[in-house]
Amino acid sequence: MRVTKKELSTEQREELIQTLKARFEKNMNRHEEQDWKKVQAKLEANTEKLWSLHEMEVTGGEPDVVGHDEKTDEYIFYDCSTESPKGRRSVCFDREGLESRKKHKPENNAIDMANSMGIELLTEEEYRALQKLGKFDMKTSSWVQTPSDIRELGGALFCDYRFGHVFVYHNGASSYYSSRGFRGSLSV
Repeated sequence: MRVTKKELSTEQREELIQTLKARFEKNMNRHEEQDWKKVQAKLEANTEKLWSLHEMEVTGGEPDVVGHDEKTDEYIFYDCSTESPKGRRSVCFDREGLESRKKHKPENNAIDMANSMGIELLTEEEYRALQKLGKFDMKTSSWVQTPSDIRELGGALFCDYRFGHVFVYHNGASSYYSSRGFRGSLSV
């Protein structure tokens, strides 16, 4: 069930926290030195961020803790689904790319979707860091944050994992494919 305001019911919060806890415990290699009780306390104190994690979950992202920022005392979540989140595929890069299409427009774009969810697209560096935690996007690809000089020329970047390596590619920002979505990050 999708929510329309940035607040979850008590039942939705409890269910999401249990899902996140189970994923956290199943994938300790992603966060070996982290303590779930501290993560849960942060989640319970940040209901808007919990709403964003819910959005990541319901679109197929399978968010999980991948780090802790000592300076801000925030836990970092990335989408850790094996393939690019299913509910975020077939989107072009941004609104400008979407509006430039004359026909066969996709329903949405990665930047607007991420903004509405309260998350950020992964950077190339974050995408590479994610790949050190497992093998992701072996059949799909994911839009990543794109430098402004590339975007100003009409391009956008995406990544995937093939042949044991992360590849960074370019495409027109208006392009979209059924196997390309985007992965997000959220600090709580």
